[in-house]
This record gives sequence, structure tokens and C-alpha cells, in this order.
Amino acid sequence: MIRSNVYKKAYSKSILFNLMLTVAALIYVFIMFHLLLYRDRFYGAGYSYNIVPLHTIKNYIYYRNHMNWNIWFTNIFGNIVLFIPIGIFAPLLRVKYRNPIRLAAFTIAWIAIIELIQMLTHVGSFDVDDIILNTVGALLGLIFTHIMLFVYKKR
Repeated sequence: MIRSNVYKKAYSKSILFNLMLTVAALIYVFIMFHLLLYRDRFYGAGYSYNIVPLHTIKNYIYYRNHMNWNIWFTNIFGNIVLFIPIGIFAPLLRVKYRNPIRLAAFTIAWIAIIELIQMLTHVGSFDVDDIILNTVGALLGLIFTHIMLFVYKKR
């Protein structure tokens, strides 16, 4: 059997499983990089940001009947659903991220960096509500992962 220290902190001891998971995670990262930094972006002249928690979310919910449904749905649920895989990949590749606080801290740190890059390069805005929604998505992924691991152990 081939031994590797690369995956010694992963949930599974199977190198093949961890390798396939790593490839899937890298594909996910490349897709997200494209979606967040290159796809259909308006390159504005100024900086756009929201640092008031729940301000954008509240506006989307309050004015949902006055805006395009696709924009509303994409901004609320898209920001959640697209980050569910973080809650799957991270805890399976590093056991320490099975802890919700550690996963949330990891997610918040990375999403804050991405939000700053979007704002500073004028390909988007910095919105603290995106960080909140993305973190909710990662935590939903973690819940899913815990359920699947529980079911798998029962078999």
C-alpha cells in the first residue's frame, strides 16, 4: 500500500478517495474563481461596498416584489448554494474543519479576501452580506457532511 503524509489530516485514509476529492475541490475552486472574478462583471470606476451586516439581505427580502426575480434569487440563494461545497471539501480534507467554528472562520477569511479583491479590482463589490450568506452555505455543507458520515458509519 502506498503511504502519503499529504492526507494524514484528512478524514479518509484512502489515498484514492482523497486524491479524487482534491481534484474535485480544485475544479470547484477554478469554477468559483471564474464566477467570482471574471463572469459578466461590470468594471466600475469607484469602489462599491457594504459593511453593514444584513443591509443588503434585508433590502432583497423587503423589495423582492419590486426587482427581477433572477437577481433576487441569485443574490440570496446563489450565495448560499455555491458555497455548500466548502462545507464538504474542507472537513473531508482536513478533519479540523469538521468543527463549525473553525469552518466558519476559514470560510469568512477566504471570502473576505475574495470580496476585497473584487472591490479593489473593480470587478464587483465588497459586501459583508455575501460573506454571511457564503458562510451559511459552507455550514449547510458541513451539516450535510456530518449527516453523510453518520449514515456511512451506520452501514
